Amino acid sequence: MSFLSERVRRHLNEYGSLAKWLIYSCFIGALVGLVAAAFHHGIHWATLIRDQNPWIILFLPLGGVAIILLYRWCGMEKDRGTNLVLVAVRDAERLKLRTAPLIFLSTILTHLVGGSAGREGAALQLGASLSAYAGRKLRLDEKDERIVVMCGMAAAFSALFGTPLTAVVFAMEVVTVGRMYYAALVPCLASSLVGYLTSQSLGLHMQDGYPVSDSLELATLPILQAAVLGALCAALSILFCKAMHAAPRLYAKYLPDPLLRAAVGGALVLGLTLLAGDQTYNGAGDGVIRRMLAGDTIPEAFLLKILFTALTLGAGFRGGEIVPVLFTGCAFGVWAGPLLGLPHGFSGALGMAATFCGATNCPLSSILLAYELFGGHGLTLYALCIGVSYMLSGYHGLYSEQKIIYSKFRPEWVDMKAE
Repeated sequence: MSFLSERVRRHLNEYGSLAKWLIYSCFIGALVGLVAAAFHHGIHWATLIRDQNPWIILFLPLGGVAIILLYRWCGMEKDRGTNLVLVAVRDAERLKLRTAPLIFLSTILTHLVGGSAGREGAALQLGASLSAYAGRKLRLDEKDERIVVMCGMAAAFSALFGTPLTAVVFAMEVVTVGRMYYAALVPCLASSLVGYLTSQSLGLHMQDGYPVSDSLELATLPILQAAVLGALCAALSILFCKAMHAAPRLYAKYLPDPLLRAAVGGALVLGLTLLAGDQTYNGAGDGVIRRMLAGDTIPEAFLLKILFTALTLGAGFRGGEIVPVLFTGCAFGVWAGPLLGLPHGFSGALGMAATFCGATNCPLSSILLAYELFGGHGLTLYALCIGVSYMLSGYHGLYSEQKIIYSKFRPEWVDMKAE
């Protein structure tokens, strides 16, 4: 009888844990979803103002200086961005609540003056800092705080990008490649779904993903074409990551003063914009992605987007890297894919998914991203292209605090940080 009662108590504790996490994660999802929706509308407003008043980009140097001063006044000048979020999950390092308003305001300012940056990476910081604060207020222990931070990451990614399944797996996969935090599955899923529904109720995600109408069926030739494109996207993702890591080092070497660095970086982006003749490479570039998937080809766009983004973020502007990665992959895909015999739009979509995987080292998230953004047609070819990109991108990655546990080539332990 005592054995049975022990088993009953254990099962009751398990159901109690489920109820606890459903309550906590739904609360986190609603909170982060609300803030992420406001963040989206703020970026949309900033982009609209800049589109209507192109002269605003003249304030790029001043905008960079303002962001550095804002972080300095808040005692966060050495903030490590998304890398700190990864450390918070893996090693329980404390996230400060002030990260949320700082990344919120500074990313909107970056988009307003025309810096080249995304929003999802910033959203990870936003969601993680809010959820970490909520976890402290709920007096959760160290292990539960890690799950709460992942809940915030999933909710923010889902609310802002409209891909709830990708958001769940990405939050669990990106921290330590090769080790999934399965204890966070249900909490992250609940947070992601609530975050998505909250943002949708506030006017986001009224249309699903990106339209791709020329996907191919599984056959021998498309398999070879997708594999080759995946290999090319692996090289592209390495170039993107190396540029993102090299830019801040070069700025720091030649311009040690952060204020001067931000001003010069803003001036460089401004000069490049004037040389380009339009603002194709300023901001996140979601509209340009849609144009390219619909038929546009700009052969040099992938290189210019890398350059614009590296100069922007390396100088101290704030924002994410994910949409610039997708832009880069799409621009490269619609140029290289047709040379391999692939359809135009499908090439761009393959390039987006494969380059995202190569830069983040998250193959499962990338396959789900392809499904949620482009639909299920041709998913096997997306998976192949993504897998090849993952394997051949080596141990490079956007986030220097990301750990890669297992070799990509042999079943052996490597336990190293992304290069």
